[in-house]
Amino acid sequence: MGKTKNRWLIALAAVGIHISIGSVYAWSVFTNPIQEQFGWDLSAVQLTFSIAIVFLGLSAAFMGHFVEKYGPRKSGLVAAIFFGAGLIGAGFAINMESIGLLYFTYGALGGIGLGVGYITPVSTLIKWFPDRRGLATGLAIMGFGFSAMIASPIMANLIGSVGLANTFFTLGIVYFIVMICSALYLERPPAGYMEDFKTDGKKVSADLSQLSANEAIKTRRFWYLWVMLFINVTCGIAILSVASPMAQEIAGLSAAAAATMVGLMGVFNGLGRIGWASISDYLGRPNVYTAFFIIQIASFFVLPSITHAILFQAVLFLILTCYGGGFASVPAYIGDLFGTKQLGAIHGYILTAWAAAGVAGPIIAAWVRETTNSYAGTLYIFGFMFIVALIVSLVIRIDIKQLRAQNELKDLAS
Repeated sequence: MGKTKNRWLIALAAVGIHISIGSVYAWSVFTNPIQEQFGWDLSAVQLTFSIAIVFLGLSAAFMGHFVEKYGPRKSGLVAAIFFGAGLIGAGFAINMESIGLLYFTYGALGGIGLGVGYITPVSTLIKWFPDRRGLATGLAIMGFGFSAMIASPIMANLIGSVGLANTFFTLGIVYFIVMICSALYLERPPAGYMEDFKTDGKKVSADLSQLSANEAIKTRRFWYLWVMLFINVTCGIAILSVASPMAQEIAGLSAAAAATMVGLMGVFNGLGRIGWASISDYLGRPNVYTAFFIIQIASFFVLPSITHAILFQAVLFLILTCYGGGFASVPAYIGDLFGTKQLGAIHGYILTAWAAAGVAGPIIAAWVRETTNSYAGTLYIFGFMFIVALIVSLVIRIDIKQLRAQNELKDLAS
């Protein structure tokens, strides 16, 4: 019998992977230097980030079965290789002055590393923390949210001191080493791990079902969850993409104050991930998602009328906690609804909502702004989208209730 690893060190290894891949959210640091060096259009440079997010969603969906079959260590190593190769390849793309190569390396290769790296530690942590699913996944996904805040100043200093290409080379090597070390510590818990754990005198609630990924996508509750995540992420990404000009237009913030606000938004995004995910362990995932949507309906409808700068920012920060919390709570919600049999694969399928939202959110925000010449219209449209999400969060409870009743009948019959 081998010694069981420390689950908190497993969580730390998961954070190591997520802090590495979360640096993708600091892509904007590269935007101006790349434009200044090569004269490429802003939209062409930004397309690199969009490609990375699309590949994140697609690789998470297609590689989820790989994660379940080969385990977290091998899939973590695959993520490290792809993400490291993507960054190092981006350095060669800069030296060769090839934007097409940049799309392939940072966008496609790096994006595959992102997707595999995102789902690998999360599905593992769910199994190590049956008693604190929300807290465990919140810790890892908080690392993803906070990463840009940590990486941005480092990237900016590197670009100024060693240049663009060498910055990519340096980051590629460092993140590769961090991800390799983290992946090597990851492993599944031993069979029967903590199955008899008791909390507050009660056994941990049993999962509603144990389904494979292909079985899960045939259920209504999978698509209810997909729609809720899609709406939450679409609106959150849209707000992130227009936060600075919107704050200047509605609340009269200066450009410098708006820039500071954007930096703080990253902090609240990260805090929301660990905070809401931990709360979900006590309130339950259905209640937390319903709370997300009620808070955001009120926030999006009231925000256009708030001209007080501090109050405007406070409401915006509250929205960002819900945005981050939605990411962090969804893996635990998947475990509750579908079990841990193929959690990584199911999580990968669900994350296609992120890929779709990454494209839809900024496009909707820009189109409404151009059509109405006001950010107020954008906020109202997203408010109505959250009403739809709220309805879905209530409807999914019917499925959950029916499933619980069926499980109770089976228990009585056995």
